Parts: sequence; structure tokens; C-alpha cells
Amino acid sequence: MKRIISTPKAPAAIGPYSQAVEVNGNLYISGQVPINPLSGKIETTNISAQAEQVFKNIEAILVEAGYTFGNVVKSTVFIADMSYFPELNEVYKKYYSENCPARSTIAVKGLPLGALVEIETIAVK
Repeated sequence: MKRIISTPKAPAAIGPYSQAVEVNGNLYISGQVPINPLSGKIETTNISAQAEQVFKNIEAILVEAGYTFGNVVKSTVFIADMSYFPELNEVYKKYYSENCPARSTIAVKGLPLGALVEIETIAVK
């Protein structure tokens, strides 16, 4: 059975999609950009601060669905420039220091609202 996950502690979807969907103990979190859910805006301009906001948004959705970062099995990271990779990794390892999930990192031409980073996440119970 499919369960739609939504929380006001993460940014509302900016298109026709759900923040997350849970199916059979698998949680699929839509790509999160660094929008502050209180203001509805991207408030930072550097990759480290944007990555921190993205992880706060992911955490809010994980918690709402009853998961933790320990349940995450796959991350797909989209960054605006590969030169951001080292700084992104410094933030990433704060959230995944042991038994890290599988990950892909892809440099893209552009992200929604001019974000520098977007991360989609899959978690399993």
C-alpha cells in the first residue's frame, strides 16, 4: 500500500509531486533543495550552508515517516558544479559517518530556484 508523506517541517512540493512516498517499508524522498520551510526561500549562497538545509529537510521527512538517517540506503546528489564536491562531502559525512548509503553525485547544468545542491533519498526499514 502506498502512503504519501508530508510535513510542514520540510518545504512544500513546488510541482505535482509528493515530498515522499512509502511503499512496503521503502521510503522514496523527492529531491530536496535548500529551501527553508519557514520562509519558502533559499536563504544561503554557499554550498555548505545549502547542504545543511537540504539535510534538515531530509531529516524532517524521515522523522515524519518514522525513519532515521540509519535507514537510508541510497542518495542521489545533484550539484551545480563538481568543484563543490569536497565541501559537500564535509557536510555529508556529518549525517553519514558509518555504514554509509550508496551514493551517486552528478553535476548538472541547473537546479530548481538556482540551488547549488539537491539530494534525493531512499530509506528502508
